[in-house]
Amino acid sequence: MRPLIGLIPLYDDEKKSYWMLPGYMKVLEQCGALPLMLPLTEEKEELEQCISLCDGLLFTGGHDVAPEIYGMEPIPECGIPCSPRDHMEQYLLTRAAAEDKAVFGICRGVQFINAALGGSLYQDLPTEHQSSIEHHMTPPYNRTAHTVTILPDSPLEKILNCSSLEVNSYHHQAIRELAPMLQPMAVSPDGLIEAVWMPGNHFIMAVQWHPEFSYTSDANSIRLMQAFTDACRK
Repeated sequence: MRPLIGLIPLYDDEKKSYWMLPGYMKVLEQCGALPLMLPLTEEKEELEQCISLCDGLLFTGGHDVAPEIYGMEPIPECGIPCSPRDHMEQYLLTRAAAEDKAVFGICRGVQFINAALGGSLYQDLPTEHQSSIEHHMTPPYNRTAHTVTILPDSPLEKILNCSSLEVNSYHHQAIRELAPMLQPMAVSPDGLIEAVWMPGNHFIMAVQWHPEFSYTSDANSIRLMQAFTDACRK
């Protein structure tokens, strides 16, 4: 039976609607999972049912994380957060970690997991971490933007069996201070942490790049999503 993976919904402020990029679902289907977009809710009973139904959770991209989560005031360049989503993800992350369910984060996912566990974020890289590295690429998003160095003996190295990786990149926020419960797995040439994992759980990982865009042309993106899917079967 395919593992059921719950995906955090994206929210369109202008249209007041939930939506989902097909790549998130298609790559998981290709890896043998059954992806399901969850409702955007803060209701504890509904979230508990989501946890009980799902074998794993995918924290997708989307809104900027509210700076209040990591104890900072917003700067003008920080985007408008989605408070219901922040609260929903906080609850689901806590419950998934407690039940040792697999969690994978992409882009906002790595940022939120870091912030929720006690780390902090750059609210806007062009303002707070100027660099010649391209972190906010233009389409098409399935091409590479820069290289990351994969840290030796990290879970990411074991999954991909390589020491560096060409990645796509589309974000303006990033990890500033790493949460105490997390360990880095990859860094960019300008020193940003690009991938993290949480020791003590069998699979809580997150990356700053976008395998949901690159999986059609990049075998390492498939390997990464396959490792997550396999972890959801345990």
